[in-house]
Amino acid sequence: MKLSILLFLTFCTFTSIGQNLPTGIADRATYLNDLKTELQKEWPKNRTINIIFHGHSVPAGFFKTPQVNTLGAYPHQFLQKLKEIYPFAQINIIVTAIGGENSISGAKRFKSDVLIHKPDLILIDYCLNDRGAGLQKSYVAWNKMVKQAKNHGIKVILLTPSPDQSVNYDDPSNELKKHTDQVRRIASEAKVGLVDSYRLFEFLYPDKEQIKQYMSQVNHPNEKGHELIADELITWFK
Repeated sequence: MKLSILLFLTFCTFTSIGQNLPTGIADRATYLNDLKTELQKEWPKNRTINIIFHGHSVPAGFFKTPQVNTLGAYPHQFLQKLKEIYPFAQINIIVTAIGGENSISGAKRFKSDVLIHKPDLILIDYCLNDRGAGLQKSYVAWNKMVKQAKNHGIKVILLTPSPDQSVNYDDPSNELKKHTDQVRRIASEAKVGLVDSYRLFEFLYPDKEQIKQYMSQVNHPNEKGHELIADELITWFK
């Protein structure tokens, strides 16, 4: 209860400040240095690296529902790119994402489904589905997961949302943008990593026909869309 109150008070403070982007996000050049050192080790000195993708249908690999294209989704595209950089590394990509889930549900099973794997890195992607839960509850849930990870010495990268073609992106105060700004703030407050998918796709928002080339359905990217996210994520490992 005390944690919820504290997080809500912090949330109210930030929402009163305005829409300025945060500046405290982890340094891309140094944040994962320890992990990159481990990835460079060769047998017999190397060990298995566990990287977990926690979230909703997009990291789970849902394309045009009910099709699940696991290997075409950004977690496994990322793995292919990561192995090109670290060919001697033993890497487990573990996807704990569930289609249709929001961060409140994800936070409830974070210990049992995520931390149990002893991850080296956790990526969290829930914005698309958090609109129904609202900003306050989502804020508490994201912070709860980040705090648990940090308490175990685990690095975290948060993701802002991939596109939803039903959103009016011409409206700078659309609900998805509000959740995007909130995740940016959380990354800044906690000094963890950020992959800003919302910004990655901004070049497409003015052209509804062009954005369809990156989507398999209204709110799920196709392989081309997932690749944009994987390409941005891999920059944290170079």
